[in-house]
Amino acid sequence: MRIAITRELSEAIVDCELTHLERVPIDVELARLQHHQYEDCLASLDCAVQQLPAGRDMPDSLFVEDIAVVLDEVAIITRPGAHRRWLETPAIAAALQPYRRLLRIGPPGTLDGGDVLQMGRQIFVGQSGRTNRSGIQQLRRLLKPFGYSVEAVPVQGCLHLKSAVTQLSEDTLLVNPDWVTPGVFGIHRILEIHPSEPHAGNALWIDQTVIYPSAYPATLERLQRAGIQVKTLDVSEIAKAEGGVTCCSLLFDV
Repeated sequence: MRIAITRELSEAIVDCELTHLERVPIDVELARLQHHQYEDCLASLDCAVQQLPAGRDMPDSLFVEDIAVVLDEVAIITRPGAHRRWLETPAIAAALQPYRRLLRIGPPGTLDGGDVLQMGRQIFVGQSGRTNRSGIQQLRRLLKPFGYSVEAVPVQGCLHLKSAVTQLSEDTLLVNPDWVTPGVFGIHRILEIHPSEPHAGNALWIDQTVIYPSAYPATLERLQRAGIQVKTLDVSEIAKAEGGVTCCSLLFDV
């Protein structure tokens, strides 16, 4: 069974952390509707959705991906780079406790799950404004006993590694080459976003289907031409909070 942990959207999202986007008004009710549609899409792909309550004073708590890295053997509770997000970790840790042994990133390390891209036993970690060298070193040490290799990847111009690159299939990555160098990922097949859509690199791959924002039609056409099976969603209000389709769930098998 595949679990999808999500978290109810908080009205405080209007006060969300922003780094690379200008603040614009967020329609909270529309954002909530879009999030429900996202959860329905996960359920349609045979995910058992477990929604946690919203954090009233936690504007970014919707973005559960940043709070943990869940692998087959273990879950790493992160230490987010935005300090006020540390309040989000207890609820996520409690939700994961029944399913995984929990390990933690400690000070002075910071690590956002949005900077972590798993490709089999290889883990790529973005060197971003939210994830520091200590966080990456700690992750490498924690995962070494389980046979994972951890490689740091420089990113520029975006919030997280997964803003710039995400997985479309076992051997295919969707990449914005202006934000991350495609060559660092080795022999994997690279599909570049359309240059007119710089934020189009975030996609969520589940089995044979990719959940993808409807806001990027030119890149969507590239995915479809490449034979990628896509389900599109309107996540425009969530995107105003610098979130993507990977950010809003923690997916793992039990």
